[in-house]
Amino acid sequence: MFSKTCEYGIRATIFIAFQSYQGNRIGLKEIAKKIDSPEAFTAKILQILSRDNIINSIRGVGGGFEIPKENMKGIKLAQIVSSLDGDCILTGCLLGLSNCSEDHPCPMHDKFISIRNDLVYMLENTNLEELALGIKTGDTFLKY
Repeated sequence: MFSKTCEYGIRATIFIAFQSYQGNRIGLKEIAKKIDSPEAFTAKILQILSRDNIINSIRGVGGGFEIPKENMKGIKLAQIVSSLDGDCILTGCLLGLSNCSEDHPCPMHDKFISIRNDLVYMLENTNLEELALGIKTGDTFLKY
């Protein structure tokens, strides 16, 4: 449903949030390893997330990536998805048609609209703190 870029971005952001919750900054190599993503691809994703102020990038000795604890509750999954994939998953046609609408629906429009509404609700109401805390407690994981 999400692009690979978005999947890796969500994983990376959750991992950075988890590490930040522990008081750690985390480097690119470790992030890529922990989320099973190619390092160069991860670097590009982190650059976008940093540019969009979802994560902080600190250069130099002791640098790395972090998310201030006080920001985690305010960062919604929808922001990460929008930053990396745009709004097409939230507003676009399931079949990729450019003119799909209530007035001119594709064959899947009526079936997909409620699913999309549920997805939008979940993305807009899930914050980074709750996802990071799931990792911390061991209730959820990022890698099998």
